[in-house]
Amino acid sequence: MRVILYVGKGGVGKTTISAATAVRAAQMGYRTLVVSTDTAHSLADAFDLNLKSVPDKVADNLWAQEINVLDEVRSNWGKLESYFATMLKKKGADDVIAEELALLPGMDELISLLQILRHSRSGDYDVIFIDAAPTGETVRLLSMPDMFTWYSDRVATWHNSTMKLAGAIIKPLMPRNNVFDAIPDITQQVDLLRTTLTSPKQASYRIVVNPEKMVVKEGQRAATYLSLFNYPVDAIISNRILPENSSDAFFAGICGRQKEYRDLIYSSFAPLPILEVPMKGHEVTGIKALGDLGMEIYGDRDPTESFYRGKAQEIVKIDGEYILQLALPNLEVDKVNMVKKGDELFVEIGNFKRDLLLPHALAARNAKSARFKDGILHVHFSN
Repeated sequence: MRVILYVGKGGVGKTTISAATAVRAAQMGYRTLVVSTDTAHSLADAFDLNLKSVPDKVADNLWAQEINVLDEVRSNWGKLESYFATMLKKKGADDVIAEELALLPGMDELISLLQILRHSRSGDYDVIFIDAAPTGETVRLLSMPDMFTWYSDRVATWHNSTMKLAGAIIKPLMPRNNVFDAIPDITQQVDLLRTTLTSPKQASYRIVVNPEKMVVKEGQRAATYLSLFNYPVDAIISNRILPENSSDAFFAGICGRQKEYRDLIYSSFAPLPILEVPMKGHEVTGIKALGDLGMEIYGDRDPTESFYRGKAQEIVKIDGEYILQLALPNLEVDKVNMVKKGDELFVEIGNFKRDLLLPHALAARNAKSARFKDGILHVHFSN
């Protein structure tokens, strides 16, 4: 069972790539589900079909779904939400405000993730492709397992201590089916989900970019944050590539700029494999067109396999010091030059140049030293 997520800036073509990959996998005989976690769904548009909030069969071996958080809340989370809303109303909150506040922080992200976990453990599918929301929302989505564990630990502590102090008084006021009893079960599911999403055998993350400066920067940021949570990135999809040559001066200029950013993509994300997807002169919608695109992207290669094993970059903390580790296996190093500007780190090793976007934990620190050992560059940060 594999779960493969396509992430990146909004508008780069994640939905089309996800759908095309899913069609290709289904054509190869895999029982395939493609799911959209974006609140602004467009998966139905890619297939040119109406999709439901539950998996809907759209072709042989292929199911598609647009997750509807509100439907899931009403079906499976009503008691928990109702309980918190009632408690807030008793505290004097307005009815409408109470209903809004009763939805626990990050509940929409949690619901999407638990749906994915449910599908992955159902045995109904061989592979699930996720058409993820834009980068910022996806980072929040993927950080949800850690956040929920933190949140639930504190809710449980509050509940247990309160019951010990005033159990005889409060217990009769609690609902007959104590909603707090459900939290450990949810936490267990979240832990299982975290295990699934961080396992290179089970999960892969593919960052979709276009050869544009802002988009590449966003992709770099996604790669950094994914590494923070130990999510395994196995490929970069460079989408909407124009022909290198054009007789038209206007398009020749655009192609020239694309060439510059295509080179930046290769240098920024090495050693990850780069899959380039040409710009189409027509909309890619419907099973036939998506299947043709999937074949063009992957050829005879199996789109469900892991394209890269290992960590392209990793951030570790040792004795209070942060260390950024970059895998550069094919590089010979005699001298490393570094320049840090704000949240960007520029690394130069011979003819190799790398521009990295740093997370807040590192951006606030100084890059004090770097060393290269066994194909890995270690950059040390100090306070």
